[in-house]
This record gives sequence, structure tokens and C-alpha cells, in this order.
Amino acid sequence: MTRGSSSRPWVAFIGVGVVVAIAAIAYYVIARGPAVDPNAPHRLTNDVAISGQLMPGAVKALRDAGFRTIVNMRPDGEVPGQPNYGEMQSAVQGAGLAYGYAPQKLNAVSPVSIEALGSTLTRLPKPALLYSEPASRAAQAWALAEASKPGGLDAAAIESAIDHAGAGPMSPDLSVQIRSRVSARKAAK
Repeated sequence: MTRGSSSRPWVAFIGVGVVVAIAAIAYYVIARGPAVDPNAPHRLTNDVAISGQLMPGAVKALRDAGFRTIVNMRPDGEVPGQPNYGEMQSAVQGAGLAYGYAPQKLNAVSPVSIEALGSTLTRLPKPALLYSEPASRAAQAWALAEASKPGGLDAAAIESAIDHAGAGPMSPDLSVQIRSRVSARKAAK
């Protein structure tokens, strides 16, 4: 073979393979879209959304997205590096938003925190963003507060909202609590 002729057919094969791999990656990225932010808000209703841990620097973008209230559901000091009540209050109010605080311990949805959340959601402007880590904790507290609220959603609608928000699988115990609270609310009429 003369110089310049293809004495190495494997080079062409590798070149084609690289082009195919790049095209496949590009297609995957375009079809999938941008990476999903795990702390991006997920709507429960038109008036309430949930997210994971917020940082003070994210507050203005949430205001620009239309939220009027941010509700912090994390007790101070749960994990190192977590912004505390005062830091978040300053960032939220500095952005011109209302700030609510209804802390809830992990794996312990207390009646006091449910009542505090219900009261906060009743008196502060909507739409509101509830945040905790994980976001499912905020969804559970909202579900129980909504189930307790006079005129609130029915049990099926509450469960559907949690499911559509991607708040994780609902425990059978939570479903029982939701249905019990909705029944008690109806009986009190």
C-alpha cells in the first residue's frame, strides 16, 4: 500500500464510533432536558408548593417565580451548614416576602407543628413555599394541616396532590391520619 491510502481501517471505525457516541449523548441530553434541581419547588396546589432545603441566595428567584411566602419547616441546627431561622428570615424579608416558621422534627409530625403550619398558611399571602429536608416532610405536614382545615380538600385530593408533587410514597399511616382528620372535620360541621 502506498502512503496516504488507508492502511489502518480501524482508525475509520473508531472515528465513526466516536461520532455515533457524541450523537447519542447529544440526543440523550436534548431529549432529557436540563438536569432537574432536587430542591426545585413542586406544587401541591395553586397556593402551596414544597421544596428541599433552601439557601438564602435562592430567595429572590423564588420571589421572581411568584411566591409571596416562604415557610421554614426545619428546626435550627439539624445539620451542619444549614442556614438558621434568623438567616432565612433576613433573606426572605429582605426580598419582600412573608416568612413563616413551623419547625417539624424529622420523623415526628407533632400536632403543634401541624397547627402552626395551618395557622401560618391561613394568615400569610399565597402562593407559599414550604421547605424542609427532605421535602416529603413538608408534604406530610401540609397534608395533615389541609385535612384538618375547615373547607379543606378531601382525602383523595390531598393524597393525589402529594403523589403529583413527587413527594415520595405515602405511608399507609399517613393515609389513615388524613382520612381520620377529614372525617373529624366533616363530623364537626
